[in-house]
Amino acid sequence: MENMRKDNELPVCTKKWGWKFHHIGIPTNEVQPNEKYIRKFKLYTSGFTTNPFGVELMRYENDSPIDMRIQTEPHLAFLVNDLDYELKSHKFNIITPPNAPSNGVRVAMIEYDNTIIELIEFK
Repeated sequence: MENMRKDNELPVCTKKWGWKFHHIGIPTNEVQPNEKYIRKFKLYTSGFTTNPFGVELMRYENDSPIDMRIQTEPHLAFLVNDLDYELKSHKFNIITPPNAPSNGVRVAMIEYDNTIIELIEFK
């Protein structure tokens, strides 16, 4: 197969589409030091600002409005220049449509090959 990625090659999303790795979100049920609470999502996060590898732990309250898959499965997050363009161009299965969790930030959660991916756009 000519479209197979070689061991020394970057993934298509970074090599051809220009996406940049942002973080990996890992759900946890354990209280973490220095958690930040995001009331809108009933979510506690930790590690994002301090972990040198981009690992963010995420602990959800029982009544969090976030999709259950996102609450229970890890996700990779990529920075994109134009969120709407990426969603239209690749026809992904969208789990969470574009939304603004904070000022100047838009995100969407997609599923690809049974893996959760977060796309992030900063303005």
